[in-house]
Amino acid sequence: MAIRQPGVDKEREKMTVIKTSRPAPGVFMLELEDPPANTYTHQMFRQMDAAMLEARFDDEISVILVTGAGEKFFCAGANIKMLEESNPHWKYFFCLHANETLSRLEQTPKLVIAGLNGHAVGGGLEIAMAADIRIARRDAGRCGLPEVNLGVLPGTGGTQRLLRMVGKSKAIELMCSGRLFSFEEAHDMDIVNDIYDGDAKSFREQLLDYAKQFTLPNKATKVVGNIKRSVQSGAEMSFESGLTLERELQKALFDSQDAKEGLNAFNSKRTPQFKGV
Repeated sequence: MAIRQPGVDKEREKMTVIKTSRPAPGVFMLELEDPPANTYTHQMFRQMDAAMLEARFDDEISVILVTGAGEKFFCAGANIKMLEESNPHWKYFFCLHANETLSRLEQTPKLVIAGLNGHAVGGGLEIAMAADIRIARRDAGRCGLPEVNLGVLPGTGGTQRLLRMVGKSKAIELMCSGRLFSFEEAHDMDIVNDIYDGDAKSFREQLLDYAKQFTLPNKATKVVGNIKRSVQSGAEMSFESGLTLERELQKALFDSQDAKEGLNAFNSKRTPQFKGV
């Protein structure tokens, strides 16, 4: 079967649907920008993948912020017209690349924060769940995985990441009903870490202030990266294997200059100034 690119995806080859910026030292922002609902296409994932690689190879970047353009949507999931136009073979490889891209986001040794500025539905929530921390704007939208109503399942990691967040029974109930729920309910289920008050501009400012605490010299960025690696990889291992990984990562940190700085600062009763080495 031939793999034919859908027209709606081809149109976006010449568009910038992932906007990148560096709003503060150490912070790299990825903005999903395909109005009106910031739905994603293969081109969006290709641009997201490229942007993540740029951030990963940049030692000056400590935190990756992912948010949506505008005030109403973080992301409403996949572009339905693209899915309708494409054949099953193309859709399979589209889902495969989406899985690979979000796994890269999840495994990259930088802290990833998703700022839910609006609705995070379907694949939009799946993108957010691949982040390390999720912060939502109060009363700005709802979230959920309603793919069952389209005759498909949440195929961009949704079944696996939601299971690991809320447990088997709750994950099955949420996905089989397809119901949408508030950010407050998402917070109660530990899908969302925190909810901020304020308008869209204020939300973005608060989000940036939150991210800055994880950058140099405030935090030892190698430690943050190793904590993330230990948790993300350790969650898929046996307990004993996870402890082994933790010890090896700790050994690497004991040899770092930042460990010496942190211990000396504690004993000297001063604020440490980490350098990321």
